[in-house]
Amino acid sequence: MTGQVRTVDGRVAGRRGQATRQKLLDCLSEMLSSSPYRDVKVIDVARKAGTSPATFYQYFPDVEGAVLEIADGMAKEGAELTDLVAGRSWVGKSGWAAAEELVDGFLSFWRRNDAILRVVDLGAAEGDKRFYKIRMKILNAVTNSLTESIEELQSRNKVDKEVSAAAMAGSIVAMLAAVAGHQKGFQSWGVKQAELKPNLALLVHFGVTGKKPTK
Repeated sequence: MTGQVRTVDGRVAGRRGQATRQKLLDCLSEMLSSSPYRDVKVIDVARKAGTSPATFYQYFPDVEGAVLEIADGMAKEGAELTDLVAGRSWVGKSGWAAAEELVDGFLSFWRRNDAILRVVDLGAAEGDKRFYKIRMKILNAVTNSLTESIEELQSRNKVDKEVSAAAMAGSIVAMLAAVAGHQKGFQSWGVKQAELKPNLALLVHFGVTGKKPTK
């Protein structure tokens, strides 16, 4: 990243400046885990990072600008979700393994990034196109590959051609995102994580293949 990171006024940040900038982002991420997004103030982030608000404003225009930086980095990590689906076989026992690994990987990604994803969802719901694009970038990483998987099954006459691959893939991913964002809520219903994963995988497998899984 050396030579690539710039301050708000366009100056290239040196190694020390980059370290300060990253510390501010790390402190903000930590604060988002314990405080509502709207309650986080520049002065609090700067104080936690051991620096001043003036230093914060050298690197970010405001808290929202810094949050978008964190969200963009998270979205780039989310692109790796493609690997959970791309090139996987959904036939026989391989199909059940693919469903299980997709569910496990998706839920794990959401748990790791829970705080920033809540902010992204809030921004997207309020119509902020910047947050909406980030959210779709994450979801598209899975949706596009899943669409291809269903189309491949259709080409082999293993899934009814009347099924819209894109609609089915999008519905599955939307369901995964909703469940992933509600993981703590399942506990209030008496559902344990160990019970959630296989049942969610069952729904994913049936959605992709239209068949009961071979375990």
